Amino acid sequence: MKEKILFGTYTKRISEGIYSMILDTELATLSGLQLVAKETNPTYLALDKENHLYSVGAENEEGGIAAFQFDGEKATLLNHVVSPGAPLCYVGVDEVRNLVYGSNYHLGEVRVYRRLADGSLEFADSVRHTGKGPDENQASPHVHFSNLTPDNRLVVCDLGNDGVYVYDVADNGKLTEVSVYQATPGAGSRHIVFHPNKKIAYLFGELNSTVEVLSYDAKTATFKQLQVISTIPSDHTTHNGGAAIRISADGKFLYASNRGHDSIVVYAVSENGEHLEVIQWISTEGIFPRDFNLSHSEEFVIAANQDSDNATLYRRDKENGTLTLLQKDVFIPEATCVYPI
Repeated sequence: MKEKILFGTYTKRISEGIYSMILDTELATLSGLQLVAKETNPTYLALDKENHLYSVGAENEEGGIAAFQFDGEKATLLNHVVSPGAPLCYVGVDEVRNLVYGSNYHLGEVRVYRRLADGSLEFADSVRHTGKGPDENQASPHVHFSNLTPDNRLVVCDLGNDGVYVYDVADNGKLTEVSVYQATPGAGSRHIVFHPNKKIAYLFGELNSTVEVLSYDAKTATFKQLQVISTIPSDHTTHNGGAAIRISADGKFLYASNRGHDSIVVYAVSENGEHLEVIQWISTEGIFPRDFNLSHSEEFVIAANQDSDNATLYRRDKENGTLTLLQKDVFIPEATCVYPI
């Protein structure tokens, strides 16, 4: 069987935009690099059910989001929605309300776009956060993630003020704040994933290299801390920055990537989801693993090392969650997002 993997990238050095590769599950290889679309710094990707591809994008030195029609091989630009300043850093699709969400790190702003009939986008709403944190990288708000909760609200992670915001979303895209969870000061809330039981979430702190295990009360849309666990070994004393976090479909294993330690940490998840235990650290065989993801079969994991321009392929043991290196030094330029389709 062959699975296609899309890669978002920076285009600061040698990349031209969005790429794809083929994961051959029988041969257990990753190969066949192809340019899908030329775009400026398409660092994060999302695909809807009608094969509209959305990416971080830029046009005429303004930043925002790009919309494409994707035929499985090439992506044709539909439109950009941009404004003065830097591009977004995350995009997510809301199929129920026909919306797309964007996170603007530099402005500390969450943005909402309406998805039009042809898949192109138009601006719908935005909310700009306030506040800051104790770390030198937290002088102002930095929205880093915005996507749906299990009960179809919007959850937003702000690295700059350590906040995790929950919003109600109207059908027209207008946002109403419901709650704010304050993570450990200086954690730098980056990304969050939910357990399949819909009652537990795992918050990745980029700045302090931790995962906070949180209970989620859908009635009040509030979080409560249950556990804090490091993503790096105790003997790693040099710089590290948290990056991506993923959970297996069965909820038994959680994965997170470290930039600095250049590794993926594997956690065993308790049956109720409330407790994590480290069972493995494995090298990403490259520098600055900005993102990684599980294949659709969840038999493989693909990591993307942004600064060393390589992808790494692992076999994943579904029974014990551990990873085994299969392939390294697979060329992919400046990769920042791994998106199986």
